[in-house]
Parts: sequence; structure tokens; C-alpha cells
Amino acid sequence: MPPLKQWAPVVALGWLVPGGGHFLLRRTWRGALILFSVTSMFLLGIMMRGVLFRPRTGGMLETIIHCGGFLSDLANGILYLLTVWLGYAQPNMAGHAHDYGTKFLVTAGLLNVLAMVDAYEIAAGRKS
Repeated sequence: MPPLKQWAPVVALGWLVPGGGHFLLRRTWRGALILFSVTSMFLLGIMMRGVLFRPRTGGMLETIIHCGGFLSDLANGILYLLTVWLGYAQPNMAGHAHDYGTKFLVTAGLLNVLAMVDAYEIAAGRKS
């Protein structure tokens, strides 16, 4: 395992700002592509009035869905934090557009997780 100080700032910045870890590593094009992809997916999800998950427990399936969705939404970093701080709270409504919006929000977070793993591997010297 590489030293913590070698990869921790890259991964932390990659979480906070999508593509930020790649910008720190001077991978400008890759960082710009990640920033555009994650931000556009997140904004499309918000415009479709997708629901941001909140951790909720209950049955096992409900816990997995809501806690997993919350972690995926949280992986969007500053996009999620700003959205919550600005008071975005969409009720869970029936409808295909809202459902797709929720999936876009979760997928944007998972895409940012993949970008953080990529930034970690570059910072650790496992990938060029």
C-alpha cells in the first residue's frame, strides 16, 4: 500500500470536486471529462426532479436501498452538499421522469467513485 500522503489528497479532492483529483495529478482532459460527465448527470437528475436518498432503516431491503442510495448520492461531493444546503427536498412521487432522475443522481455518484478509484491508482503509481 502506498503512503497515505501520496494518495489521500488526490482522493479527497476527487470526492469533493468531481475530476478534482485528476486536475491535481495534471490529467486535465480526463479531469474535465469527469467533471462534465458527473455534473451533467447530476443536474439532469435534479431537473427531472429526482429524489435524493436519506438514510432510513426498517426492513433489510429498505435499509440496503436507502443507505446505499444515500452513499451514492453523497459520493457526488460538493454537488450533493450544495443541493442539500440550498434546501432541495423533492418528495418521492410516482412517475417515470422522477424515477429516472433519481437513477441519474445515484449513477453520477457511482461514476465519481470510479473516478476516485482511477485517481487513486494513478497517484499510487499503478496506472499511468
